[in-house]
Amino acid sequence: MFRDRSLIPAEAIRLMALGLLAEQSRAYGELAAEVRYFTSNFVGPSLDLMGSSIEMLHVQGLIEPVNGQGMADNATMRIKPEGRVVLHDLLQARLSQGQGDISRLALRLKLRFLALLPESEQDVQRAHIVETVESELSRLLDVRNRSVGTPTIFLDWIDRDIANLEAHRAAISG
Repeated sequence: MFRDRSLIPAEAIRLMALGLLAEQSRAYGELAAEVRYFTSNFVGPSLDLMGSSIEMLHVQGLIEPVNGQGMADNATMRIKPEGRVVLHDLLQARLSQGQGDISRLALRLKLRFLALLPESEQDVQRAHIVETVESELSRLLDVRNRSVGTPTIFLDWIDRDIANLEAHRAAISG
């Protein structure tokens, strides 16, 4: 994790793979394909993300084959209790400020697997997400207010981002 306890790219992959296996056991190839599909659709091709190997989760003792050996024979993989502990920690990681690709990916992953946390911890995470969204909203509103006389296309873009964040805040707040 970064110093602010937000996820680094490799941890986003760990969160995705462990979350998928916490939902159900999956064939190694299916797991790898799902992680690649999700991350590349939200971040695009990234060496930071593709450099992380699901095999490393196996080597670290966080996941195990139900049958077979792993990648070589496309074994069905499942999460181990140690993997559930790591998943729990990753789901409680802070979100980075700003809307960079990794920050948006981390938010989407937290939302995707939020139900894997106990109800009380889900509420804490929702509050944290709302706090992060409000901080970003505050920054964009400041930019908007200081941009008088800027081209309309810029202001329209900022206004769209503000409206999106307000909608996200309302959805998370429930």
